[in-house]
Amino acid sequence: MKAKYFLLGALALTLVACEKDFFETESPSAMDEAVYKSAELTEQAIGAIYNCFGEDKSFRNRLCGGYVAMNTDIEHCSKSEDAEYAAYNMTGGTGNLSTSNGKDPWAYLNSAIERANVVVDGIRAYSDTTNTTIKYLLGEALTLRAFCYLEMVKLWGDVPASFESFNGHNPDVLYTEKQDRNVVFEQLRVDLKEAARLMPWSASVPIAKAANYTGRPSKALALGLLARADMMYAGLAMRPDVFTKGGTKACSVQYNVKDPGTRQELYQEVVWACAQIIKQEDWKFKDDFEDVFKDLCQDVTDYSKSEWIWALPFLDGARGQVLALTGNKMSTNCAGALINTISYGDGNANNAKTQAMIEIVPTFYYAYDKADKRRNVTILPWTWEYDNGQGTASSTTEAAFPGVPASDKKVYQKQSNISQLYCGKLRVEWMKRSYASNEDGVDMPVLRYTDVLLMFAEAAIGSKEGNAPSDLYGISAQTCLDKVRERAGLPVIPLTFNALVDERAFEFCGENIRKYDLMRWGLLKEKLEATQLAVYDLQSNSGAYAGRPDSVWFHYTRDDQYAQNGAAFVFDKFVGLDVDAERPAEFNKEDGWVVKSFFDKDEVPNITTENWYLFKPGTDIDMHQYWPIFDVNIAASNGTLWNDYLY
Repeated sequence: MKAKYFLLGALALTLVACEKDFFETESPSAMDEAVYKSAELTEQAIGAIYNCFGEDKSFRNRLCGGYVAMNTDIEHCSKSEDAEYAAYNMTGGTGNLSTSNGKDPWAYLNSAIERANVVVDGIRAYSDTTNTTIKYLLGEALTLRAFCYLEMVKLWGDVPASFESFNGHNPDVLYTEKQDRNVVFEQLRVDLKEAARLMPWSASVPIAKAANYTGRPSKALALGLLARADMMYAGLAMRPDVFTKGGTKACSVQYNVKDPGTRQELYQEVVWACAQIIKQEDWKFKDDFEDVFKDLCQDVTDYSKSEWIWALPFLDGARGQVLALTGNKMSTNCAGALINTISYGDGNANNAKTQAMIEIVPTFYYAYDKADKRRNVTILPWTWEYDNGQGTASSTTEAAFPGVPASDKKVYQKQSNISQLYCGKLRVEWMKRSYASNEDGVDMPVLRYTDVLLMFAEAAIGSKEGNAPSDLYGISAQTCLDKVRERAGLPVIPLTFNALVDERAFEFCGENIRKYDLMRWGLLKEKLEATQLAVYDLQSNSGAYAGRPDSVWFHYTRDDQYAQNGAAFVFDKFVGLDVDAERPAEFNKEDGWVVKSFFDKDEVPNITTENWYLFKPGTDIDMHQYWPIFDVNIAASNGTLWNDYLY
């Protein structure tokens, strides 16, 4: 069911999720034949698809960040504060995720798909498909539709498969019944290969504002999404044992495709798709891991200078809470006090902070090799805090903040505890522009070149089954893995499935990828259960973590680039996080060193079996890998939707 919430009027709208000029002129309805006689008006019709992405409770603030891809063995939802609420996207009822009058993730994804259907059907019926620009626009519409369907399958499993627009005559199109996800996967294979034929590489896109731009699709995105879809299709998933209209309780983790030969064909297609990108765009692999994410925060959308193949575009200062939801946490007191004239928030406690829904599972910090350059980019054991000059915080002393009296205002990095490690890939201090409230407008990362390298390597060994495709197109799968590790400052290791399971964790933590990797490998339950026990061992100083330090020592240096006014202090030394850390005897408070407990507060453990969960105890993790379809959507579906998985 899709058209219940789909309102497509004239395309004279304000585009909040892409470029302004999509909707700066009056234009006919997207259903109008005249639209598709004009490349300019056709592009405006495609802009209506992007508009869905920027709406409240769509990608703007629900289909990104902590709502969609946690919990995992490396990422934890900051909202999982008790057993009943733990891993809320794997357990719970069929209620709605902040729905209001049909404004919910299901409705917006279906609206975007219907708008893409309208454009695809309109171009095929009325446009000159020999025109280079029209070819690109058709490829773009097919790619955006495929992206939305991949998101739906990731979140709900089996979904309606609707690949034609509703013309008012066929009620079966209006109310499309939920179908086996393999129907969707097969159509996406067709659509994305067609899109890859229609669209050129980014530099050659025939529309000036879309060429060499990370916010618009190109051949590389179509091929990359094809690879991602095929990896899911060839992998494992929680599925009904027999697809049953109305729902079934008989569900289990099983291969989407039962025939091993067909799975082998899918891996070969992944190798082929990734090989095309690698041969054409290997220059996209950046030398510095941190720069990949600085570019995103600093609005580097030049495709030739970015590792991102596609980042969903949001309008500067208007929409998009990607950084606010997934970036490092910032205290509500920091409004107006951070770097480069950034005015973040208006003093309202609900808005004037990064919400930091993504927290890092504590054991993951210790899983990194200490030499891994990715660790300190990905995991931050601190938040931004603001001292109002009252000198009340225990660390706000003249010794800790040299040269600034305790009574002066200052912004500083505040050490957090073991239960509050934050994702550092998106940071306010890396931004170059101002913004207000929690609408930071940072583009949402979707696909980057390193994922292509590691998908190629994984498909080359047949993923979990260990059957390698015969043709690797002259590219070494081992070299693909080597490049990623060498950038991280690590020695090369043999390419194996287990090596890739670990490497993808270290590389993509916080990027909304890990949960779906674990699901297609059939490892989500195993990894979550083992990690939950390991976290308790870490807190209790037992097992593999016996002998770890109880506290951390840190020292500040002044760096006023991080303050709009007043003083700013950042850590220049931070000792004690590593299990085998040794603190020199000369550390003392008189020299400005600060010591804080890392595992306890007032002698009470920060992590206990009563206050820290990756999943609700006693639940079947696998049975609730997916969201339920929300009640409001089922009620409006005319009997075409239902929930499986014991919801």
